[in-house]
Amino acid sequence: MRNKSKYTIFLIAAIVFALWQLPYFGWIQYPFILLGTWFHEMGHGLTAILVGGDFKYLEIYENGGGVAYYTISSGYLSVSIANALVAAGGLLGPAITGSLLIISGRSDKSATIALRILIGIMVLSLVLWIRSFWGIVVLLSFVVILIVITLFKNRKLEVITILFLGLQSVLSTYLQLDYLFTKQFERDGVIQISDTEAIAKNTIGMYWMWAILIILISIYLFYKSYRYYLKK
Repeated sequence: MRNKSKYTIFLIAAIVFALWQLPYFGWIQYPFILLGTWFHEMGHGLTAILVGGDFKYLEIYENGGGVAYYTISSGYLSVSIANALVAAGGLLGPAITGSLLIISGRSDKSATIALRILIGIMVLSLVLWIRSFWGIVVLLSFVVILIVITLFKNRKLEVITILFLGLQSVLSTYLQLDYLFTKQFERDGVIQISDTEAIAKNTIGMYWMWAILIILISIYLFYKSYRYYLKK
């Protein structure tokens, strides 16, 4: 059984990697780029809530970018530490979510539960936080597709779906490598600092040091989730 599971996750990983590498799959890549942006921005917003702040709303743009709007007030953490954690939450959001989905793919029952939880979070996000046309379109599309999958009542299909989304989420870290090693960027004519620079400004070190640390943590999370998935 575990051997079959190993082959399944390797096959799905190969498909996911091919989708990101082959240029003529751009039309398939696009919705998953926007989904990766949603994971990223939700990571910012939910972390803001965890550190005692307020998650206002998020926007996802046609070009694949996005932004989460939140406020941080002085609470049990200093404002600088809270801001650093929120910045890191967006960068690690896809890796953490993907790792949890991979772990849940270990059994039919846990995959079924995870799929329904993911649908619930997407619906909650649509109702409470998403305030942009492209964000609504992509999330609503995924909600409809995932609900249709649950209607088939095919546990194996649900496991494959969860593993596919998990690997997509983890490997989306690969897509933000340029951003990780970016100090600042321009949006709507305004220069803004990157998340790694935000961490550095609110703590210590340089942005590229935090970029390397984020990559190492993401790799570690993927490795541990994969090992747990194959655990006898």
